[in-house]
Amino acid sequence: MPYTTDDDGRLNNFAIEPKIYEAQPPTAGQKRLYLFLGIGGVVLVLGLIGVAAAVS
Repeated sequence: MPYTTDDDGRLNNFAIEPKIYEAQPPTAGQKRLYLFLGIGGVVLVLGLIGVAAAVS
């Protein structure tokens, strides 16, 4: 582990840094999946609002 010592003689332990990588843009299949999930979420929320309105 990477320890450092300051002027007073105290040890300091640093965390191991993770590897950094560049994010890749979404593929066409991922974009299509995001679209379907978004539409499904909107339908779900509108359905819940409709049920709440019908019950009240």
